[in-house]
Amino acid sequence: MAMMFRSEEMALCQMFIQPEAAYTSVSELGETGAVQFRDLNADVNAFQRKFVSEVRRCDEMERKLRYVEGEVKKDSVQIPECSVDDWPRAPNPREIIDLEARLEKTENEILELSQNAVNLKSNYLELTELKHVLERTQSFFFEQEVIVSTDAAKSNLIAEDPTAAQSRGRLGFVAGVIQREKMPGFERMLWRISRGNIFLRQVELEEPLEDPATGNEIFKTVFVAFFQGEQLKARIKKVCTGYHVSLYPCPSSGSERTEMVKGVCTRLEDLRMVLNQTQDHRSIVLASVAKELFSWRIMVKKMKAIYHTLNLFNMDVTKKCLIGECWVPVPDLPKVQKALSDGSAAVGSTIPSFLNVIDTNEAPPTYNRTNKFTRGFQNLIDAYGIASYREANPALYTIITFPFLFGIMFGDLGHGLIMTLFGLWMVTGEKKLGAKKSTNEIWNIFFGGRYIILLMGLFSMYTGFVYNDIFSKSMNIFGSGWSINYNTSTVMTNKDLTLNPGSIDYDTEIYPIGLDPVWQLASNKIIFLNSYKMKLSIIFGVVHMIFGVCMSVVNHNFFRKRISIVLEFLPQIIFLVLLFAYMVFMMFMKWVAYTAKTDYQPRTPGCAPSVLIMFINMMLFKNTEPFHGCDEFMFEGQNEVQRTFVFISLLCIPWMLLGKPFYLMFKRKNASPTPIPNNGDVHQTGDSNHTSPKPHDSHDDEPMAEIFIHQAIHTIEYVLSTVSHTASYLRLWALSLAHAQLSEVLWNMVLSMGLKQTSYKGAIMLYFVFGAWSLFTLAILVMMEGLSAFLHTLRLHWVEFMSKFYEGLGYGFQPFSFKLIIDSDEDLE
Repeated sequence: MAMMFRSEEMALCQMFIQPEAAYTSVSELGETGAVQFRDLNADVNAFQRKFVSEVRRCDEMERKLRYVEGEVKKDSVQIPECSVDDWPRAPNPREIIDLEARLEKTENEILELSQNAVNLKSNYLELTELKHVLERTQSFFFEQEVIVSTDAAKSNLIAEDPTAAQSRGRLGFVAGVIQREKMPGFERMLWRISRGNIFLRQVELEEPLEDPATGNEIFKTVFVAFFQGEQLKARIKKVCTGYHVSLYPCPSSGSERTEMVKGVCTRLEDLRMVLNQTQDHRSIVLASVAKELFSWRIMVKKMKAIYHTLNLFNMDVTKKCLIGECWVPVPDLPKVQKALSDGSAAVGSTIPSFLNVIDTNEAPPTYNRTNKFTRGFQNLIDAYGIASYREANPALYTIITFPFLFGIMFGDLGHGLIMTLFGLWMVTGEKKLGAKKSTNEIWNIFFGGRYIILLMGLFSMYTGFVYNDIFSKSMNIFGSGWSINYNTSTVMTNKDLTLNPGSIDYDTEIYPIGLDPVWQLASNKIIFLNSYKMKLSIIFGVVHMIFGVCMSVVNHNFFRKRISIVLEFLPQIIFLVLLFAYMVFMMFMKWVAYTAKTDYQPRTPGCAPSVLIMFINMMLFKNTEPFHGCDEFMFEGQNEVQRTFVFISLLCIPWMLLGKPFYLMFKRKNASPTPIPNNGDVHQTGDSNHTSPKPHDSHDDEPMAEIFIHQAIHTIEYVLSTVSHTASYLRLWALSLAHAQLSEVLWNMVLSMGLKQTSYKGAIMLYFVFGAWSLFTLAILVMMEGLSAFLHTLRLHWVEFMSKFYEGLGYGFQPFSFKLIIDSDEDLE
């Protein structure tokens, strides 16, 4: 956890690599994932860089891979994948040529197979359509034969040869197949061009046909158009061409059609056999390609990433060395040096590559090392803003404070158990669930925060146990400290009775933990829990804010701004403690000092003053007349102490407002002029091996007028925020109370309908009622209330806690890592 206290120390390095070892060296750096390169050719067009031709080669290989992968997926062939540890390394230049040749050969082979299959399927489609034309038009010609009774009339109406129809004055006909959706328009067009002199018969095909090019199903209709005249025939054929109609020869003789159908069926059987053999061969080829496809894709992505990175390098004046600049975490410098040595050794380079650490004024990137447990909490902080370089990281404390504050709002042992089981299921099966790359964004968010959900569930169970609340019911584990001093008849005949708090046995035996279960039966339960949870919210809120203010000392000390401890931290902590921590002290004082087991009137519960009224009177220097026999204050001299606290707190405001500006003004008058280096200046130093910490804000170098303005804004913001932020923590009380009341309403209005039944019908009814109650519990109280509590907890950390010390003005460390590049590409796909 120490590595999460603040970001890693970064160093700006210059990298000198021989051209022959550049590819392998960058490949080794990509495997380590410890370097963020800077673009030294920012002013150079992307198409004018040194390795643009190699990038284009990689783009072409990616295109071929996409085509091959598309064909593999079209045939539903499974592409086996391997784990990250088994990923192939980037191929060397000689292997790149072999890989290009294999991809070229594979693409050409699949293209040839696809084209052959399309041709065969086109022939198969044409024969199928011809078969349907011959079979379906049989009925058309049969009807025509019924109409014409004599052979002579028959020979005059229908020509044996359609081409000779015009010469002998007989009817000609055209037969074909058209897509079903085009048939209405086709029919209207024929009617218009012939003025109704065409006799059209049609029949729809029940079974769909397969499109040879796309494989989609298409529905078609067989038709026969009877006409007279060569001119009308030419018009019909033009319309058929416009509607993409497939025309087929169809003899008018029934015997000829029967003979032709037999020949077509024979050819279809032969063609079907050839198609099956072609498909089997295609499946064998695609299955063998699928085994290599994942490895090829990884290698091509790595190659492309290497050449893109090499385009960031610059050539020296002798054109014999590549120079690059990169940010490197200081602990990873030996790892980077070893990667460069391995890259040079891989190609047998006689001149070694080396790394030179340089000093710079530029702000380094922020790099927080995380693991699978801390990554989710770090993402919560980074969503607000990346920490400034070497700034204290709130994620370390968020691991505990976030689920704890969530548990205060969500406190229910039953609902917390459901959330814990869900988080535990994701944690225990993270390898199997993580291997299934889902495109569901909501599931990916849940899975990424599985450890957060697990801890939120555990803390909810803990606070639910303290609240003694499980699905709006209480557990009587330790018994009750209250005793009933009424007789049986009084208890049975009265709905509400007042229990004497003086009879509680808490003097002899403190209640072990949590709330007494008798409060679940009390009619003033909400009034008691209101006061109890409201005070808890203020107590935890003030402690949380004080901790945030104290964290600013860590930043001031680390960035050597120790004067800010005196001029900013001290007045802030004094102001917060003397006012709001004192209010928390009065809450504890009220709990301890006032008891029902006393004969001294001013210390009885009825004389306990309101902490809120006392705090308001303290701020307004007012007094409230106490009840008869009671004291206004909790202890002697309290009024003088409060006035002193308010007076000191008021002095802290000008202390915060003017202290730092006057100090900087005095410091500038007495300081000797020194040249200020420009941001981004890089100069080599012989003994520098890391970037020294610098203040993470630049307000100290501004003109004095702006410094006064900034300080006034910060002072006003802090003074007002202490009030608003303290009130903001009351959301802990509000959401906790709302959750408890919703849970109680759901129990009393839904589940109790089945529990109140005493006959056997109650068991049947309870079966269905329990299902509805479970559904509402999961959907409303766990999902919706859980999301609401999560968002409110997030706000308390981002605004109320982190605003006291966290700036979040940095930029993230984005290392050159093959794993990150490939994962991001897959997410985009």
